[in-house]
Amino acid sequence: MRRFTYRLFRATASLSSRAERRLTRAGKLALAALGAAGILGFDTNRTLGYQAFTFLLALFVLAFAWRFGFRPRLRARRVLPRFLTAGEPAAYRVVFTNDGGRLERGLALLENTADPWPSFEEFQTAREPGEARRNWFDRKVGYPRWDWLVRRNQVALMSPQPLPPLPPGDAGEVRIEFTPRRRGRLELTSVTLARPDPLGLLNALCTIPLPGSLLVLPKRYPMPALGLPGPRRYQRGGVALAQSVGDSEEFVSLRDYRPGDPLRRIHWKSLARVGRPVVKEYQDEFFVRHALVLDTFTDDAGGERFEDAVSVAASIACAVQTQDSLLDLLFVGPETYCFTAGRGLSDTERLLEVLAGVRVCRDKPFRTLHHAVLERQDALSACVAVLLAWDEPRRQFVRDLRALGTPVRAFVIVEAGAPAGEAAGEVHRLEAGRVAEGLRHL
Repeated sequence: MRRFTYRLFRATASLSSRAERRLTRAGKLALAALGAAGILGFDTNRTLGYQAFTFLLALFVLAFAWRFGFRPRLRARRVLPRFLTAGEPAAYRVVFTNDGGRLERGLALLENTADPWPSFEEFQTAREPGEARRNWFDRKVGYPRWDWLVRRNQVALMSPQPLPPLPPGDAGEVRIEFTPRRRGRLELTSVTLARPDPLGLLNALCTIPLPGSLLVLPKRYPMPALGLPGPRRYQRGGVALAQSVGDSEEFVSLRDYRPGDPLRRIHWKSLARVGRPVVKEYQDEFFVRHALVLDTFTDDAGGERFEDAVSVAASIACAVQTQDSLLDLLFVGPETYCFTAGRGLSDTERLLEVLAGVRVCRDKPFRTLHHAVLERQDALSACVAVLLAWDEPRRQFVRDLRALGTPVRAFVIVEAGAPAGEAAGEVHRLEAGRVAEGLRHL
């Protein structure tokens, strides 16, 4: 039953999307009138509705036949920005060149993105927020869940844009303005050119393949400087670790050989010059290294709390100064991930790119993240944790880090209106939907 309803929803959504593009506003009214005339004119002896039905049907046949003559010869290319940000206005350009021999006018541009339809597995396992409060029929059939998944998967909606008249051999451009609804990758597949028929009922369509993609970064909120405490820690590899790939220490000077020095440190050119063993001396490096820990363990996939947690992590990544320190972003997905920025190793934009694609983890417990952070504890000056609950495993995580001497500052994202609960020390409670207000009052 569930697979049948999934296929029905997908077929209906696809048909509705095509009809929305093919029919003009006048065409939709005429189609409704055609259906009404068909019903009223069923008995030809009692009503003249069949005449209106025949007339409207003839108009649609003529409009449908006209579309076969629509063959514009246009080339298109997009001029895309590097990044967008969820919730902020964005724009890009599409440039067209007329390779045909006639003037093209009256065209409209429609952008085609990847289908937002969820997979059957996603439709089967996902749970709409508040689904338990719906009636039995909605829970059983699942249309509200389908509608929620489609809206969740739509990174952006773009309205049709008119094209300027294009003489033969000339070029023109269209500016596409929109506001990304959520973070993630916006996949662009093609562009469609539309021109209404002379009756204004149907659009003739011509699709030009034009693949491309836009990365939408998480929403970010202004927040004060965190002022993270913590001493400098020894970093294996020293400054070279933060500036290039490899494992080496900072060279200081040359000195005479001492028993026990490794042979790989002998400076052979100096040995040949002075006639005695000389070794290279290195200095251990100490500098500040922070961890930004993102909790991905929740059943709230795609919900407001998880998206707010990602936005808080992105805001913290932008607020931490990484010119003279390192920042490790740690989270768990299919595996445990650690991405490092700062001191020439990478920049904050790289962390934001990673956060744009992070997803919830359902098949591992929170202790996976707990252990991953403790393994790196010796090199950490301080830790900032963005948590999705304040339960015993997360309390124990904070207690263990503090017991080992690592300062911890935790941000707990809770449901709006949830009771305050117990929190101690540097633990900040942020309500979903009011994160910006909570960060301003830190």
